[in-house]
Amino acid sequence: MGWCDDPTSQNYNKLTMLPSPYNYEKLYRKQNTYDIILVLNYNMNPIVKNKGSAIFIHIAKKNYKKTNGCVALKKIDLLKIIKKIKSNTKVKIENQK
Repeated sequence: MGWCDDPTSQNYNKLTMLPSPYNYEKLYRKQNTYDIILVLNYNMNPIVKNKGSAIFIHIAKKNYKKTNGCVALKKIDLLKIIKKIKSNTKVKIENQK
């Protein structure tokens, strides 16, 4: 499985089957960062080409290395969140400086 990040595709910012002739992000990582992903409702309704895609909450890499727009948490913390969220839960991400 993959997530299409190619704005020329009809499946832009959607789950997609692999292989694909379009650019995509594999939803399998050797570092296990995508063992659990929560898809954020960013640029989903409506989907706007080139506005961004594949924005998830997922497991953090060691030492919390930066992501490309996602939110990354320790696996144990992500599991705690999963137990509490519902289909109507809203995630608000704030930049704290």
